[in-house]
Amino acid sequence: MKKLLSLLIFIAIFQSLAGEKIFFSADGMSGQAGNKSSTTVLEGEAFVQTESLEIQADSIELSGDNYSQIKASGKVSGKDLKSNMEFNCDQLVYNRLTKIASLQGNVSLKDPQNDVSAKAQIIEYNQNTDIAILQIQISLSQKENVCTGSYALYMKNQKLLELSGNAQITQNKDTFRAQHISLNMETQEITLDGNVRGSVTESKGEKSDER
Repeated sequence: MKKLLSLLIFIAIFQSLAGEKIFFSADGMSGQAGNKSSTTVLEGEAFVQTESLEIQADSIELSGDNYSQIKASGKVSGKDLKSNMEFNCDQLVYNRLTKIASLQGNVSLKDPQNDVSAKAQIIEYNQNTDIAILQIQISLSQKENVCTGSYALYMKNQKLLELSGNAQITQNKDTFRAQHISLNMETQEITLDGNVRGSVTESKGEKSDER
């Protein structure tokens, strides 16, 4: 009987902020689901869904007034249900009041709408503005662009990318480097500022111009 109970998946739905419902499931749970000021921990195949976000992880912790804060760790993945942004990371902290998600450790972020795939060690995503801040070991690809740097600001709605810190963009065989680079993902226009360098390959691939 104990083995059977240990295999049961715990499933619950409760209301929190302004009547918003949170759905969650897991192999096991500790804490008090009925006390909205306590901490509830979900372990094993943990899943949480709010009105705007889905999160899956090995472990998820719900805490704060009305479960305003969600922490996830271990093979974290999820999706923004409004923007359709998808993510994977080692750890996640999400504040349901500010609508800001902080993703850390081997973070990958995908925006199918704008054909964007990004990787970094830290990404902070604001659901209210649809702006992502990327830090450390950044690599972002979009169409024919491969972008790298130490810091980046990705503005989804404006389709703009701001890069700094050893910033570089490669378009096919062309490479652009500068202290600060702006990329308009819709027009593919690039703006370079500070210590500008680059190489451009002729269409026939016979010569290149290095600056």
